[in-house]
Amino acid sequence: MKLCSAMKVNRSSYYAWLARPAKLIPAEELHLYRRAKALFKRSRASLGYRELCKNLRKEGFKITRYKTRKLMAKLNLVVKQRVAYRVTTKRKHSDAVADNLLNQNFNPVAPNQIWAGDVTYLRTGEGWMYLAIVMDLYSRRIVGWHIDKRMTTDLVSKAMIKAYNLRQPPKGLVFHSDRGSQYTSKQYRQLLRSYSVRASMGDVGACWDNAVVERFFGSLKHDWLLKVAQLTREHMKNDVAEYMKYYNLERLHSANNDQSPVEYENSLGKVSGWS
Repeated sequence: MKLCSAMKVNRSSYYAWLARPAKLIPAEELHLYRRAKALFKRSRASLGYRELCKNLRKEGFKITRYKTRKLMAKLNLVVKQRVAYRVTTKRKHSDAVADNLLNQNFNPVAPNQIWAGDVTYLRTGEGWMYLAIVMDLYSRRIVGWHIDKRMTTDLVSKAMIKAYNLRQPPKGLVFHSDRGSQYTSKQYRQLLRSYSVRASMGDVGACWDNAVVERFFGSLKHDWLLKVAQLTREHMKNDVAEYMKYYNLERLHSANNDQSPVEYENSLGKVSGWS
C-alpha cells in the first residue's frame, strides 16, 4: 500500500487501527463541548480559560480551570491578544477643569453614586465614528451611550441625557471623565448642573484615572468589533448596540462576584432602569 509506505507504517498496524472501535464520547461531555464552543463563539473568541470556566460553572458544569484550559486546547479555542491604549480626547485649555473627586477609587458602595464616561474612536469602511459612554461604576453597567460620526459636545451630552433618563439618579451623583474639550465645555458643565451632578476629572492622557472605562473600550474593540469587518457606519452602530446588550446582560465580571452588570444589580434589589 502506497500510503503505508509513504508514512512508514506497517500494513498490519494500519489494518489493526481500522478495526479498532471508535471511542464513544458520553452525552454529557458532548454537551460540554457544544456549550464551550457556543460561549466562546458568542464572545467572539474573547473568553480566556478563567472566564470560560466561570461561564460553564454558571451553567451547571463541574469543571476546573485546569480542565477548561485542556478543553480549549482540544477544541482549538484560541484568544487573540489586545493592542495598547491610545488617547482620544484632548483638552481645550480655555475651558474650566473640575477637581478629581475619585482619586482612582472606582468602587462605590451603591448604584447611582459614581458614573464615569469617555469617548473612543471607531474605524469603518466609510470613515470614523465616535462613541461616548456613561458607566455606573458600582455594577460596571453601561447606562447611557451615543455614537456619531462627529466627536462633539452633543455626542457626550446625548450619552448623559440617555443615562439620566434611564436611571433618574439622586442629586449629588459624581460623574468622572478626562479633561477632553467635550467634557470641559460650557454646554456640558451646564447640563451636569441642571441634573445636580458633580463633575470630576482626571489628568488628560492618564488612562489609569479612568481605568474601568478604558478596560471597557478595550473589550469592546478587541474582543468584539475588530473580529468582523466594519464596512459601514450603520453596521458599526448596530454592532455596538449588540455588544452593549452582551456586556450588560451576559458578560461576567469578577468585581460583580462573577455576575453580569444587570444580574449584579438585580441580585441586590430594584434599581431604576432595568430595561
